Amino acid sequence: MYDASVPVFRHYLTRMSGMVERAGREALDARIADSFPASQQFATAAGFTMRIACPLVGREVPDLPEALGPRLAVARALLGSMKPAEFEGAEARIIRHRAGFAELEQTGAEFLHLYGLPNFFFHLTMGYAALRAAGVPLGKADFDGFHQYPEGFSFSQAAPA
Repeated sequence: MYDASVPVFRHYLTRMSGMVERAGREALDARIADSFPASQQFATAAGFTMRIACPLVGREVPDLPEALGPRLAVARALLGSMKPAEFEGAEARIIRHRAGFAELEQTGAEFLHLYGLPNFFFHLTMGYAALRAAGVPLGKADFDGFHQYPEGFSFSQAAPA
């Protein structure tokens, strides 16, 4: 449970921090349709890291700073303080929580894999997409930190496979 949560969350919090720095203040107000603005999407994703990891280890979910940069940094640091041994038995722990107005009860495994990770990536992706729609020059490498493409590469100009 540790490997599927803490390293994943920490990696993508770092990716979010880079996107936020690159975007600038004005672009963070961008939104897709009637969704939250990019800044709130990223703030919500950061909150999900705590809403998911803390119940898995039996900790209270802490309040995070409101300001986006510190929020991302504090969430990453708090995750860094968690140890794999704290997650032992977490897959079977019963987690009671809310999803919108729904009251849910899930095993730790269901909570992480069916609720937590999908919601974290939903908000991360919505923030990324809002920034892209606002013209912030982000690519897949900015999102995941792994992809590389040659300077000036564009999928719209790439030959069909």
